[in-house]
Amino acid sequence: MTVVQLPGKPGSRGPAALKGGIVAALDIGSTKISCLIAEAVPQKHRPADGEERSGLRILGIGHQLSRGVRSGSIINVDEAERAIRLAVDAAERMAQRTITEVYVNVSGGRPQSRVYTATEPTQTGQVSPRDLDRILDATLAQVSPGRRTVLHLSPIQYHLGEAKGVQMPLGMYSDSLSLDLGVVTVEPAHLKNLTLAVERAHLGIAGFVMAPYAAAKSVLAEDEMSLGVTLVDMGGATTSFAIFHEGHLVCADVIPLGGMHITNDIARGLSTTIAHAERMKTLWGSALAAQTDEREMISVPLLGERGVDTVQKVPKSMLTGIIRPRLEEIFEMLRDKLETSGVAHLAGRRLVLCGGASQLNGAREVAGQWLDRQVRLGVPAHVQGMAESVHSPGFAVCAGLLNHALRPDRHYALPEAKAQEIDRAQQGYVRRVGRWIAESL
Repeated sequence: MTVVQLPGKPGSRGPAALKGGIVAALDIGSTKISCLIAEAVPQKHRPADGEERSGLRILGIGHQLSRGVRSGSIINVDEAERAIRLAVDAAERMAQRTITEVYVNVSGGRPQSRVYTATEPTQTGQVSPRDLDRILDATLAQVSPGRRTVLHLSPIQYHLGEAKGVQMPLGMYSDSLSLDLGVVTVEPAHLKNLTLAVERAHLGIAGFVMAPYAAAKSVLAEDEMSLGVTLVDMGGATTSFAIFHEGHLVCADVIPLGGMHITNDIARGLSTTIAHAERMKTLWGSALAAQTDEREMISVPLLGERGVDTVQKVPKSMLTGIIRPRLEEIFEMLRDKLETSGVAHLAGRRLVLCGGASQLNGAREVAGQWLDRQVRLGVPAHVQGMAESVHSPGFAVCAGLLNHALRPDRHYALPEAKAQEIDRAQQGYVRRVGRWIAESL
C-alpha cells in the first residue's frame, strides 16, 4: 500500500512514537551535510519564558563539507555515505547517544505541485464526519502522480456549494461538498538514491520532508502560515520555495541556482580558487553598493600557473558587481515560478528568506525589490541547547526536520486500487528504462 502524509486524522506516528524521546534530523545539502540530535522535553519541564517554543533540547550537532551531492541529488554514493557518516558520528559523540533512524530533507528530484479537486453530494444536507471521509476518499482517488512519487498531501480548503474557502465544514448545511487537495510529487529515483546513501551509513529513514516545508516548521510563526506566506530556502545549489495558506502547504517548487553559483562567479571573475571565493563572499560579499566600494581594496589570492599563490588588489565594487547580477537572476527566476504557480496571491506580500545563501548582505533588499514583497530573514525558533553557531538561517531545514519529528503530519493511504495502479506504472517505467539501457550498451 502506498502511504502518503495528510494532516487531519489520527495517524501511525506522533510524539509517543519517538524512541526514548530521541529524534534525529539529517540535512543533505550540496555544500554541507548537517545532523542534529535532540530529545523531546515534557511540557512541565519547559521554561516559562516561552524561549523554548519547539519542545526540544539539542543534544548533539554535527556537520561536514558535502561530498557526492549536486543540486540536492546524490551523484556519488560512496562519497555521500562518508560525509553522512562523519556528520552523524560527530553528532552522536556530542550527544553520547546512538541513533538508528533520521528524518531527511528533499531538495532535489524536480518537485512538482498540483491541486486536485473532487465534489460529492452530502447525504443529509448537513456535513457529517462520513461526508468528510467520502470527499477525502474521492479526492485521493483522483491523485495520479504517474511515474512520480507522492511526497506531501495537504488539504487546502473545502467548498460548500457556492461558498468557497471553508476551512472546517463539519455541521454546516449544503447539498454538495468539495475539497481542494495540494499534492507535491518528486522523481522516485531521487528518493531511492537518498535512501541508498543513508542506509549504507547504517541508518533508517523515519521520513522525507521537502526542504522549504521543513524550514517552515522552524522559522514561520503560526499567524504567518494562517494568513499566507511564501517561504524561500536559499541553499548551496538550489533555491526552493513553499506557499502556505490557512496553515496548509499549497505549492512548492525549486530552481537550480543557489549560493554556490555566486561563489563560482566570484572564482571565475577574479581568477581565484573556490575556497578563496567563498571566503571573500562571506567576509566582504554584498549585493548593495556603497560609496566607499571604489576606494576599498580587497586582496584576492591568485593561483599561479605552477600552483604558486600570488595576490592582486581589486576594489570591493568589483565583488559587488559580480554578486548582484547572479542574485537578481535567482530572484527573477523565483518571481517567474511564483507567477506561473497560480496560487501566489494566497501568500499576500509576506515572504521569509532562510538558508545559508540568504545571509548574504543585501539578499533581503534585492528580494524585496524583485518580488515586491515584505521580506524578513527567518531563523530557527529558540531550542534549548542550540549553539549560536547553528542558530542561523543556514540550519533552518535541519531544525525544522526535528520539529516535524516531534509533530509529524498524519499518515494516510491511497485507495488500494489507486496505489496498485501507481505502483504498476512506476515499475513498468523502471523496466522500460532498464531495457533501454541494456539495448544501448
